[in-house]
Amino acid sequence: MAEPTNLNRFRKQQAREKKRAQADENAVKFGRTRAEKQRDKAEAERATRRIDGHKRDA
Repeated sequence: MAEPTNLNRFRKQQAREKKRAQADENAVKFGRTRAEKQRDKAEAERATRRIDGHKRDA
């Protein structure tokens, strides 16, 4: 006789795989590369230094 299959476990596994596939798609669509993140961080730091350099002394 064959082993009984737990349908709930099967459904949950399918749902996990579907979510993982959707997450991978979103990462490709909306994700940023390491270089883009570093560039944005450098620009933000440069802007902060520029603003701090223009502040008046109390």
